[in-house]
Amino acid sequence: MERLYKKLEAYGQEGSYPFHMPGHKRNKASVYGDFPIEQDITEIYGFDNLHHAEGIIKEAQEELARLYEVKQSFFSVNGSTAAILSAISASVEKGGQILVARNCHKAVYHGIYLRDLEPIYIYPQTDPKLGINGEILTSRVERSLEENKNIQAVLITSPTYDGVVSDIQEIARIAHEHQVPLIVDEAHGAHFRYSSYFPVPAEKLGADVVIQSFHKTLPSMTQTAVLHRCSDLVDGTKLARFMDIYQTSSPSYVLMASIDACVDKMKREGTDMFRTFTRQLEQARRRLAKCNYIRLVPEPGNKEYFDFDRSKIILSTEHCSFNGTQLAKILRQEFKIEVEMETEQYVIAMAAVGDTEEGFLRLCEAIQTIDEREAAVLKVEDKRTEYDFRWEEKKQFMRITQAMDAPSVPCPLEESAGKISTEFAYLYPPGIPILVPGEQITGLFIKNVRRYMEQGLNFQGLADNTNETIAVVKEL
Repeated sequence: MERLYKKLEAYGQEGSYPFHMPGHKRNKASVYGDFPIEQDITEIYGFDNLHHAEGIIKEAQEELARLYEVKQSFFSVNGSTAAILSAISASVEKGGQILVARNCHKAVYHGIYLRDLEPIYIYPQTDPKLGINGEILTSRVERSLEENKNIQAVLITSPTYDGVVSDIQEIARIAHEHQVPLIVDEAHGAHFRYSSYFPVPAEKLGADVVIQSFHKTLPSMTQTAVLHRCSDLVDGTKLARFMDIYQTSSPSYVLMASIDACVDKMKREGTDMFRTFTRQLEQARRRLAKCNYIRLVPEPGNKEYFDFDRSKIILSTEHCSFNGTQLAKILRQEFKIEVEMETEQYVIAMAAVGDTEEGFLRLCEAIQTIDEREAAVLKVEDKRTEYDFRWEEKKQFMRITQAMDAPSVPCPLEESAGKISTEFAYLYPPGIPILVPGEQITGLFIKNVRRYMEQGLNFQGLADNTNETIAVVKEL
Protein backbone atom coordinates (compact mmCIF):
# COMPACT_ATOMS: atom_id res chain seq x y z
CA MET A 1 0.00 0.00 0.00
CA GLU A 2 1.02 3.62 -0.48
CA ARG A 3 2.30 5.08 2.80
CA LEU A 4 1.33 8.58 3.88
CA TYR A 5 4.76 9.34 5.35
CA LYS A 6 6.59 8.24 2.17
CA LYS A 7 4.28 10.21 -0.11
CA LEU A 8 4.80 13.27 2.08
CA GLU A 9 8.58 12.88 1.91
CA ALA A 10 8.46 12.59 -1.87
CA TYR A 11 6.11 15.54 -2.26
CA GLY A 12 8.48 17.73 -0.23
CA GLN A 13 11.15 17.19 -2.89
CA GLU A 14 8.95 17.61 -5.98
CA GLY A 15 9.21 21.36 -6.34
CA SER A 16 5.47 22.15 -6.55
CA TYR A 17 4.79 25.79 -5.60
CA PRO A 18 2.22 26.23 -2.78
CA PHE A 19 -0.38 28.94 -3.34
CA HIS A 20 -2.15 27.53 -0.29
CA MET A 21 -1.68 27.24 3.47
CA PRO A 22 0.47 27.11 5.60
CA GLY A 23 2.03 30.54 5.59
CA HIS A 24 5.68 29.45 5.58
CA LYS A 25 5.06 28.12 2.03
CA ARG A 26 7.61 25.34 2.66
CA ASN A 27 10.34 27.99 2.33
CA LYS A 28 13.08 27.33 4.93
CA ALA A 29 14.28 30.93 4.55
CA SER A 30 10.97 32.13 5.98
CA VAL A 31 11.48 30.52 9.42
CA TYR A 32 14.10 30.32 12.12
CA GLY A 33 15.15 26.85 13.15
CA ASP A 34 15.35 23.53 11.35
CA PHE A 35 11.76 22.34 11.05
CA PRO A 36 10.46 19.82 8.48
CA ILE A 37 8.39 22.49 6.74
CA GLU A 38 8.92 20.90 3.32
CA GLN A 39 6.51 18.18 4.54
CA ASP A 40 4.07 20.53 6.30
CA ILE A 41 1.06 20.74 3.99
CA THR A 42 -2.68 21.27 4.13
CA GLU A 43 -5.46 19.19 2.54
CA ILE A 44 -4.28 19.31 -1.06
CA TYR A 45 -5.04 17.04 -4.00
CA GLY A 46 -3.89 13.46 -3.48
CA PHE A 47 -3.37 13.68 0.28
CA ASP A 48 -6.91 13.00 1.53
CA ASN A 49 -8.67 14.71 4.46
CA LEU A 50 -8.69 13.35 8.02
CA HIS A 51 -12.26 14.58 8.54
CA HIS A 52 -13.51 12.92 5.34
CA ALA A 53 -10.98 10.17 4.76
CA GLU A 54 -11.42 8.34 1.44
CA GLY A 55 -7.88 7.69 0.23
CA ILE A 56 -4.42 7.49 1.74
CA ILE A 57 -5.47 8.50 5.29
CA LYS A 58 -8.36 6.03 5.23
CA GLU A 59 -5.95 3.29 4.18
CA ALA A 60 -3.47 4.28 6.90
CA GLN A 61 -6.17 4.08 9.59
CA GLU A 62 -7.32 0.72 8.26
CA GLU A 63 -3.72 -0.53 8.39
CA LEU A 64 -3.56 0.61 12.02
CA ALA A 65 -6.78 -1.29 12.82
CA ARG A 66 -5.36 -4.46 11.22
CA LEU A 67 -2.13 -4.18 13.20
CA TYR A 68 -4.02 -3.83 16.51
CA GLU A 69 -6.71 -6.34 15.44
CA VAL A 70 -9.67 -4.05 16.14
CA LYS A 71 -12.80 -3.11 14.22
CA GLN A 72 -11.88 0.52 13.56
CA SER A 73 -9.06 2.93 14.39
CA PHE A 74 -8.83 6.71 14.30
CA PHE A 75 -5.79 8.98 14.17
CA SER A 76 -5.76 11.71 16.81
CA VAL A 77 -3.46 14.68 16.24
CA ASN A 78 -4.87 16.30 19.38
CA GLY A 79 -3.38 13.60 21.58
CA SER A 80 -5.29 11.20 23.78
CA THR A 81 -7.33 14.17 25.02
CA ALA A 82 -9.44 14.40 21.85
CA ALA A 83 -9.88 10.63 21.79
CA ILE A 84 -11.01 10.53 25.44
CA LEU A 85 -13.49 13.35 24.88
CA SER A 86 -14.85 11.54 21.82
CA ALA A 87 -15.15 8.18 23.56
CA ILE A 88 -17.10 9.71 26.44
CA SER A 89 -19.35 11.76 24.17
CA ALA A 90 -20.15 8.82 21.89
CA SER A 91 -20.86 6.43 24.77
CA VAL A 92 -22.94 8.47 27.23
CA GLU A 93 -25.96 10.63 26.54
CA LYS A 94 -25.86 14.26 27.65
CA GLY A 95 -26.72 14.49 31.33
CA GLY A 96 -26.21 10.73 31.80
CA GLN A 97 -24.25 8.71 34.33
CA ILE A 98 -20.74 7.34 33.85
CA LEU A 99 -18.73 5.09 36.16
CA VAL A 100 -15.24 6.58 36.40
CA ALA A 101 -12.04 5.63 38.17
CA ARG A 102 -11.23 8.59 40.43
CA ASN A 103 -7.58 8.50 39.33
CA CYS A 104 -8.38 9.34 35.70
CA HIS A 105 -6.60 12.14 33.84
CA LYS A 106 -8.12 15.62 33.84
CA ALA A 107 -9.23 15.11 30.20
CA VAL A 108 -11.85 12.64 31.48
CA TYR A 109 -13.24 15.28 33.82
CA HIS A 110 -13.31 17.80 30.99
CA GLY A 111 -15.42 15.32 29.02
CA ILE A 112 -17.77 15.00 31.99
CA TYR A 113 -18.05 18.79 32.11
CA LEU A 114 -18.74 19.17 28.40
CA ARG A 115 -21.51 16.55 28.46
CA ASP A 116 -22.90 17.56 31.88
CA LEU A 117 -22.53 14.00 33.13
CA GLU A 118 -23.01 12.63 36.61
CA PRO A 119 -19.86 10.71 37.54
CA ILE A 120 -19.99 7.76 39.90
CA TYR A 121 -16.48 7.31 41.27
CA ILE A 122 -14.49 4.18 42.02
CA TYR A 123 -11.40 4.90 44.09
CA PRO A 124 -8.29 2.83 43.36
CA GLN A 125 -6.26 0.90 45.87
CA THR A 126 -3.45 3.17 47.09
CA ASP A 127 -0.02 2.61 48.59
CA PRO A 128 -0.33 4.71 51.77
CA LYS A 129 3.45 5.20 52.08
CA LEU A 130 4.37 6.13 48.51
CA GLY A 131 1.05 7.38 47.15
CA ILE A 132 1.11 5.08 44.11
CA ASN A 133 -2.39 4.49 42.76
CA GLY A 134 -3.10 0.79 42.54
CA GLU A 135 -5.62 -1.19 40.54
CA ILE A 136 -9.38 -0.78 40.31
CA LEU A 137 -10.96 -3.69 42.15
CA THR A 138 -13.45 -5.70 40.10
CA SER A 139 -15.72 -6.04 43.14
CA ARG A 140 -16.10 -2.27 43.31
CA VAL A 141 -17.02 -2.08 39.64
CA GLU A 142 -19.65 -4.76 40.10
CA ARG A 143 -21.11 -3.15 43.21
CA SER A 144 -21.25 0.30 41.58
CA LEU A 145 -23.07 -1.04 38.52
CA GLU A 146 -25.56 -2.93 40.67
CA GLU A 147 -26.28 0.15 42.81
CA ASN A 148 -26.52 2.63 39.91
CA LYS A 149 -28.76 1.23 37.16
CA ASN A 150 -28.51 4.34 34.95
CA ILE A 151 -24.76 4.08 34.30
CA GLN A 152 -24.14 4.07 30.54
CA ALA A 153 -20.38 3.41 30.39
CA VAL A 154 -17.38 2.47 32.52
CA LEU A 155 -14.07 4.33 32.12
CA ILE A 156 -10.81 3.41 33.80
CA THR A 157 -7.13 4.19 33.33
CA SER A 158 -4.93 1.13 32.81
CA PRO A 159 -1.98 1.25 32.96
CA THR A 160 -1.82 4.18 35.34
CA TYR A 161 0.88 6.81 35.09
CA ASP A 162 2.85 4.61 37.50
CA GLY A 163 2.35 1.50 35.35
CA VAL A 164 -0.27 -0.34 37.41
CA VAL A 165 -2.65 -2.49 35.36
CA SER A 166 -6.16 -3.55 36.41
CA ASP A 167 -7.98 -6.78 35.56
CA ILE A 168 -9.43 -5.51 32.27
CA GLN A 169 -10.84 -8.87 31.22
CA GLU A 170 -12.96 -9.25 34.36
CA ILE A 171 -14.02 -5.58 34.41
CA ALA A 172 -15.10 -5.91 30.77
CA ARG A 173 -17.10 -9.03 31.60
CA ILE A 174 -18.88 -7.26 34.45
CA ALA A 175 -19.59 -4.18 32.31
CA HIS A 176 -21.01 -6.33 29.52
CA GLU A 177 -23.22 -8.21 31.96
CA HIS A 178 -24.80 -4.82 32.66
CA GLN A 179 -24.89 -4.07 28.91
CA VAL A 180 -22.56 -1.06 29.09
CA PRO A 181 -19.25 -0.51 27.27
CA LEU A 182 -15.84 -0.37 28.88
CA ILE A 183 -13.60 2.52 27.82
CA VAL A 184 -9.94 2.08 28.72
CA ASP A 185 -7.56 5.02 28.80
CA GLU A 186 -4.49 3.02 27.81
CA ALA A 187 -2.52 6.12 26.91
CA HIS A 188 0.61 4.64 28.47
CA GLY A 189 0.15 1.16 27.00
CA ALA A 190 0.44 1.44 23.20
CA HIS A 191 3.55 -0.77 23.41
CA PHE A 192 1.93 -3.70 25.22
CA ARG A 193 1.12 -5.72 22.12
CA TYR A 194 4.71 -5.89 20.91
CA SER A 195 6.15 -8.13 23.63
CA SER A 196 4.89 -10.68 26.14
CA TYR A 197 7.25 -8.99 28.62
CA PHE A 198 4.47 -6.45 29.08
CA PRO A 199 0.84 -6.90 30.19
CA VAL A 200 -1.80 -8.02 27.69
CA PRO A 201 -3.31 -4.96 25.92
CA ALA A 202 -6.87 -3.90 26.68
CA GLU A 203 -8.07 -4.38 23.10
CA LYS A 204 -7.37 -8.12 23.48
CA LEU A 205 -9.20 -8.39 26.81
CA GLY A 206 -12.71 -7.25 25.94
CA ALA A 207 -12.49 -3.45 26.21
CA ASP A 208 -14.88 -1.72 23.80
CA VAL A 209 -12.95 1.50 23.22
CA VAL A 210 -9.22 1.88 23.83
CA ILE A 211 -7.24 5.13 23.68
CA GLN A 212 -3.47 5.02 23.26
CA SER A 213 -0.87 7.78 23.10
CA PHE A 214 1.61 6.63 20.50
CA HIS A 215 3.97 9.44 21.43
CA LYS A 216 4.25 8.26 25.05
CA THR A 217 5.70 4.79 24.53
CA LEU A 218 6.26 4.31 20.79
CA PRO A 219 8.54 6.14 18.31
CA SER A 220 6.02 8.75 17.24
CA MET A 221 5.92 12.53 17.57
CA THR A 222 4.45 14.37 20.55
CA GLN A 223 0.68 14.88 20.30
CA THR A 224 0.04 11.71 18.30
CA ALA A 225 -2.51 9.23 19.61
CA VAL A 226 -5.06 6.72 18.37
CA LEU A 227 -8.55 5.56 19.29
CA HIS A 228 -9.58 1.94 18.73
CA ARG A 229 -13.19 0.78 18.51
CA CYS A 230 -13.11 -2.87 19.50
CA SER A 231 -16.80 -3.81 19.54
CA ASP A 232 -20.22 -2.67 18.36
CA LEU A 233 -21.28 -1.53 21.85
CA VAL A 234 -20.10 1.95 20.84
CA ASP A 235 -21.32 3.39 17.56
CA GLY A 236 -18.51 4.01 15.06
CA THR A 237 -20.42 6.80 13.35
CA LYS A 238 -20.79 8.64 16.63
CA LEU A 239 -17.10 8.22 17.40
CA ALA A 240 -16.19 9.65 13.99
CA ARG A 241 -18.54 12.59 14.52
CA PHE A 242 -17.03 13.51 17.86
CA MET A 243 -13.47 13.01 16.63
CA ASP A 244 -14.34 15.63 14.00
CA ILE A 245 -15.63 17.96 16.70
CA TYR A 246 -12.75 17.64 19.15
CA GLN A 247 -9.89 17.62 16.65
CA THR A 248 -8.56 20.63 14.80
CA SER A 249 -10.04 21.20 11.36
CA SER A 250 -6.45 21.73 10.14
CA PRO A 251 -4.75 18.49 11.20
CA SER A 252 -0.99 18.33 10.89
CA TYR A 253 0.16 16.05 8.09
CA VAL A 254 3.55 15.80 9.77
CA LEU A 255 1.86 14.33 12.86
CA MET A 256 -0.35 11.98 10.84
CA ALA A 257 2.69 10.85 8.86
CA SER A 258 4.49 10.20 12.15
CA ILE A 259 1.70 7.82 13.22
CA ASP A 260 1.79 6.13 9.83
CA ALA A 261 5.58 5.76 9.92
CA CYS A 262 5.37 4.34 13.44
CA VAL A 263 2.81 1.75 12.33
CA ASP A 264 5.01 0.76 9.39
CA LYS A 265 8.11 0.55 11.59
CA MET A 266 6.36 -1.59 14.20
CA LYS A 267 4.91 -3.88 11.55
CA ARG A 268 8.29 -4.45 9.92
CA GLU A 269 10.78 -4.28 12.79
CA GLY A 270 8.76 -4.14 16.00
CA THR A 271 9.50 -7.70 17.10
CA ASP A 272 13.27 -7.26 16.84
CA MET A 273 13.21 -3.76 18.35
CA PHE A 274 11.24 -4.88 21.37
CA ARG A 275 13.37 -7.97 21.85
CA THR A 276 16.42 -5.73 22.23
CA PHE A 277 14.56 -3.16 24.30
CA THR A 278 13.13 -5.62 26.82
CA ARG A 279 16.49 -7.33 27.25
CA GLN A 280 18.20 -4.02 28.03
CA LEU A 281 15.32 -2.90 30.25
CA GLU A 282 15.38 -6.10 32.30
CA GLN A 283 19.16 -5.83 32.74
CA ALA A 284 18.73 -2.27 34.00
CA ARG A 285 15.94 -3.24 36.40
CA ARG A 286 18.03 -6.05 37.89
CA ARG A 287 20.97 -3.71 38.35
CA LEU A 288 18.83 -1.00 39.95
CA ALA A 289 17.21 -3.55 42.26
CA LYS A 290 20.59 -4.05 43.96
CA CYS A 291 20.69 -0.51 45.36
CA ASN A 292 20.34 -0.28 49.13
CA TYR A 293 18.64 3.07 49.71
CA ILE A 294 17.02 4.04 46.42
CA ARG A 295 14.56 1.18 46.04
CA LEU A 296 13.07 -0.13 42.80
CA VAL A 297 9.28 -0.38 43.06
CA PRO A 298 7.76 -2.90 42.88
CA GLU A 299 10.65 -5.05 43.97
CA PRO A 300 11.35 -8.21 41.90
CA GLY A 301 8.83 -10.91 42.71
CA ASN A 302 6.38 -8.49 44.33
CA LYS A 303 2.79 -9.37 43.35
CA GLU A 304 0.90 -6.54 45.06
CA TYR A 305 -0.65 -5.38 41.78
CA PHE A 306 -2.79 -7.35 39.33
CA ASP A 307 -0.15 -6.54 36.71
CA PHE A 308 2.57 -3.96 36.16
CA ASP A 309 4.28 -2.29 33.20
CA ARG A 310 7.99 -2.72 33.86
CA SER A 311 8.93 0.06 31.44
CA LYS A 312 7.97 2.41 34.29
CA ILE A 313 11.12 2.50 36.42
CA ILE A 314 9.85 3.70 39.81
CA LEU A 315 12.65 4.67 42.19
CA SER A 316 11.55 5.16 45.79
CA THR A 317 13.33 7.60 48.12
CA GLU A 318 11.44 6.35 51.18
CA HIS A 319 14.69 5.11 52.77
CA CYS A 320 16.85 8.06 51.67
CA SER A 321 17.87 11.33 53.29
CA PHE A 322 16.34 13.17 50.31
CA ASN A 323 12.89 13.11 48.71
CA GLY A 324 11.74 12.46 45.15
CA THR A 325 11.92 16.11 44.14
CA GLN A 326 15.51 16.33 45.35
CA LEU A 327 16.48 13.10 43.56
CA ALA A 328 15.07 14.46 40.31
CA LYS A 329 17.10 17.65 40.81
CA ILE A 330 20.32 15.70 41.45
CA LEU A 331 19.77 13.61 38.32
CA ARG A 332 19.06 16.72 36.27
CA GLN A 333 21.88 18.92 37.48
CA GLU A 334 24.67 16.41 38.04
CA PHE A 335 23.97 13.68 35.53
CA LYS A 336 21.93 15.45 32.81
CA ILE A 337 19.11 12.94 33.19
CA GLU A 338 15.53 14.22 33.07
CA VAL A 339 12.96 11.90 34.65
CA GLU A 340 9.32 11.70 33.60
CA MET A 341 7.81 12.50 36.99
CA GLU A 342 8.84 13.46 40.50
CA THR A 343 6.77 13.07 43.66
CA GLU A 344 7.45 13.37 47.36
CA GLN A 345 8.49 9.74 47.72
CA TYR A 346 9.64 8.58 44.29
CA VAL A 347 10.57 9.44 40.72
CA ILE A 348 9.59 7.70 37.49
CA ALA A 349 12.19 7.10 34.81
CA MET A 350 10.11 6.16 31.79
CA ALA A 351 11.71 3.68 29.40
CA ALA A 352 10.59 3.12 25.82
CA VAL A 353 11.65 1.31 22.68
CA GLY A 354 13.63 4.36 21.53
CA ASP A 355 16.00 4.08 24.50
CA THR A 356 19.61 3.09 23.92
CA GLU A 357 21.98 0.83 25.81
CA GLU A 358 24.03 3.95 26.62
CA GLY A 359 20.95 5.61 28.07
CA PHE A 360 20.20 2.69 30.40
CA LEU A 361 23.86 2.60 31.43
CA ARG A 362 23.82 6.32 32.31
CA LEU A 363 20.72 5.90 34.46
CA CYS A 364 22.07 2.86 36.31
CA GLU A 365 25.46 4.45 36.97
CA ALA A 366 23.84 7.67 38.18
CA ILE A 367 21.47 5.92 40.59
CA GLN A 368 24.22 3.63 41.90
CA THR A 369 26.52 6.62 42.48
CA ILE A 370 23.82 8.48 44.42
CA ASP A 371 22.97 5.31 46.35
CA GLU A 372 26.61 4.80 47.34
CA ARG A 373 26.74 8.36 48.67
CA GLU A 374 23.85 7.52 50.98
CA ALA A 375 25.92 4.72 52.48
CA ALA A 376 28.48 7.35 53.54
CA VAL A 377 25.85 9.50 55.22
CA LEU A 378 25.51 9.07 58.98
CA LYS A 379 22.37 7.01 59.03
CA VAL A 380 19.96 7.94 61.76
CA GLU A 381 16.32 6.97 61.84
CA ASP A 382 14.68 8.83 58.97
CA LYS A 383 13.24 11.99 60.50
CA ARG A 384 11.28 13.01 57.46
CA THR A 385 7.60 13.30 58.24
CA GLU A 386 5.54 10.37 57.04
CA TYR A 387 2.24 11.06 55.33
CA ASP A 388 -0.77 8.90 54.57
CA PHE A 389 -1.21 9.16 50.80
CA ARG A 390 -4.53 7.37 50.54
CA TRP A 391 -7.34 9.10 48.66
CA GLU A 392 -9.54 11.45 50.65
CA GLU A 393 -13.08 10.81 49.44
CA LYS A 394 -14.57 14.31 49.29
CA LYS A 395 -18.27 15.15 49.32
CA GLN A 396 -19.69 16.12 45.92
CA PHE A 397 -22.40 18.77 46.37
CA MET A 398 -22.78 19.86 42.74
CA ARG A 399 -22.18 18.36 39.30
CA ILE A 400 -18.91 19.42 37.70
CA THR A 401 -20.75 21.38 34.99
CA GLN A 402 -23.02 23.10 37.51
CA ALA A 403 -20.08 24.10 39.73
CA MET A 404 -17.86 25.34 36.90
CA ASP A 405 -20.68 27.45 35.47
CA ALA A 406 -21.85 28.79 38.86
CA PRO A 407 -21.06 32.36 40.00
CA SER A 408 -17.78 32.21 41.91
CA VAL A 409 -15.61 34.36 44.14
CA PRO A 410 -11.95 34.06 45.12
CA CYS A 411 -11.44 32.87 48.68
CA PRO A 412 -8.17 32.74 50.63
CA LEU A 413 -7.09 29.12 50.56
CA GLU A 414 -6.63 29.03 54.34
CA GLU A 415 -10.28 30.11 54.81
CA SER A 416 -11.83 27.87 52.16
CA ALA A 417 -12.55 24.74 54.21
CA GLY A 418 -16.21 23.78 53.93
CA LYS A 419 -16.79 25.78 50.75
CA ILE A 420 -17.55 24.32 47.30
CA SER A 421 -14.77 24.55 44.72
CA THR A 422 -15.42 25.74 41.16
CA GLU A 423 -11.89 24.75 40.09
CA PHE A 424 -9.79 21.67 39.52
CA ALA A 425 -6.58 21.14 41.48
CA TYR A 426 -3.91 18.61 40.57
CA LEU A 427 -0.22 17.83 40.56
CA TYR A 428 1.26 17.82 37.07
CA PRO A 429 2.27 15.33 35.98
CA PRO A 430 0.22 13.15 36.19
CA GLY A 431 -2.74 15.57 35.92
CA ILE A 432 -5.11 13.55 38.12
CA PRO A 433 -7.46 15.95 39.95
CA ILE A 434 -7.20 15.83 43.73
CA LEU A 435 -10.06 18.33 43.89
CA VAL A 436 -12.91 18.51 41.39
CA PRO A 437 -15.41 21.36 40.85
CA GLY A 438 -18.48 20.74 42.98
CA GLU A 439 -16.51 19.02 45.76
CA GLN A 440 -16.26 20.41 49.26
CA ILE A 441 -12.84 21.75 50.22
CA THR A 442 -11.40 20.11 53.33
CA GLY A 443 -8.79 21.04 55.87
CA LEU A 444 -6.66 18.11 54.73
CA PHE A 445 -6.73 19.37 51.14
CA ILE A 446 -5.48 22.80 52.29
CA LYS A 447 -2.76 21.20 54.38
CA ASN A 448 -1.66 19.04 51.45
CA VAL A 449 -1.49 22.01 49.06
CA ARG A 450 0.89 23.81 51.42
CA ARG A 451 2.99 20.64 51.66
CA TYR A 452 3.16 20.32 47.87
CA MET A 453 4.34 23.92 47.62
CA GLU A 454 7.02 23.38 50.28
CA GLN A 455 8.22 20.22 48.51
CA GLY A 456 8.58 22.11 45.23
CA LEU A 457 6.03 19.97 43.40
CA ASN A 458 4.18 21.31 40.36
CA PHE A 459 0.73 22.11 41.74
CA GLN A 460 -1.69 23.40 39.06
CA GLY A 461 -5.33 24.05 38.29
CA LEU A 462 -6.20 27.12 40.32
CA ALA A 463 -6.72 30.38 38.45
CA ASP A 464 -4.52 32.06 41.07
CA ASN A 465 -1.07 30.81 40.09
CA THR A 466 0.27 31.78 43.52
CA ASN A 467 -2.18 29.28 45.05
CA GLU A 468 -3.06 31.82 47.73
CA THR A 469 -6.73 31.85 46.75
CA ILE A 470 -9.20 29.36 45.29
CA ALA A 471 -12.43 30.06 43.40
CA VAL A 472 -15.51 28.88 45.31
CA VAL A 473 -19.22 28.94 44.66
CA LYS A 474 -20.61 32.37 45.54
CA GLU A 475 -23.05 32.20 48.40
CA LEU A 476 -26.41 33.78 47.56
